[in-house]
Amino acid sequence: MMFTVAVVFGAAFVVTFLFTPRLIPMLVSAGVVGRDMNKEGNPEVAEMGGLAVIFGFVFAVLLAIGFLSFNVFEDPGFEVNFTKLFAALSTVLIMSLLGIFDDIFDVKQHIKAALPLLASLPLVAINVGETTMNLPLFGTVEFGIIYPLLLIPLAITGTSNAMNMLAGFNGLEAGLGAVMCGAAGVVCLMVGSFEAAIISFAMLGALLAFLKYNWFPSKILPGDVGTLSIGAVVASAVVLGNVEKLGIILILPFFGELYLKFRSKFRAESWCDVEKGRLVCPKKSEVYGMGRLVMYVSGGISERNLVLVLLAIELLFALIGVSLYF
Repeated sequence: MMFTVAVVFGAAFVVTFLFTPRLIPMLVSAGVVGRDMNKEGNPEVAEMGGLAVIFGFVFAVLLAIGFLSFNVFEDPGFEVNFTKLFAALSTVLIMSLLGIFDDIFDVKQHIKAALPLLASLPLVAINVGETTMNLPLFGTVEFGIIYPLLLIPLAITGTSNAMNMLAGFNGLEAGLGAVMCGAAGVVCLMVGSFEAAIISFAMLGALLAFLKYNWFPSKILPGDVGTLSIGAVVASAVVLGNVEKLGIILILPFFGELYLKFRSKFRAESWCDVEKGRLVCPKKSEVYGMGRLVMYVSGGISERNLVLVLLAIELLFALIGVSLYF
């Protein structure tokens, strides 16, 4: 199985790494650009870079399906349920389409929050017989029909919107996604959910390659097609692997963002002010996000270091979540 995972990871990385620099001028020439609000003068940067991530991810997953179908790896130590794998792939692709629609037409917030429910349908269909969740402190809990009909759609919707909410800084979305997918991939391998491991490591490889161009100073931004798709992969891996305990721990830092954004009635942006290359949030009353909180506590910080702080927080929670499965 480790060889399969390595091939999936490597394929996603190589395809995304090679495709992203070719996508950048295509997006710029088509006018698909966004303002980098954390730089002096707010320069224009290519947007919708999540297309490259999705391209690498889908290529790697389909490559794995092809190899496994024809027993290319000849590894008798594991079995892959292709129905589950295709259901997860369908959910991610539907979410990416919704992200493209949102990037182009700038969908209103309440509609954006509800649309991911549609993407959850493939996973709901294959989990109709599943009724339990593995929760921190409580262990395995029986939820009955509520699990497939309510909790799975909420997981897909909540995780995707969470990734879309804690965003706006160079490398943050892709970095958070890489940490979460890495943790999910490791745990899913440990519990024997190979379908979830495949999609996790495929997205991990794509995101690490994308970070080459998305890291500070970013040449391309992921857009909603990127953030929503990342969230869909994380949630799909948690559902397929039945590792909800890990999923809850991974999503905990995002509740801080939710609370702070709620204070502004979700009208405030993640960024604040830029002074001499440093991001600042001078007023406590304007702390409307985790990024702004770091700015306020630090008294001003570079965008690169702000992202590293937020990634370190998520990495800490990821390590805690993974340790629970040893």
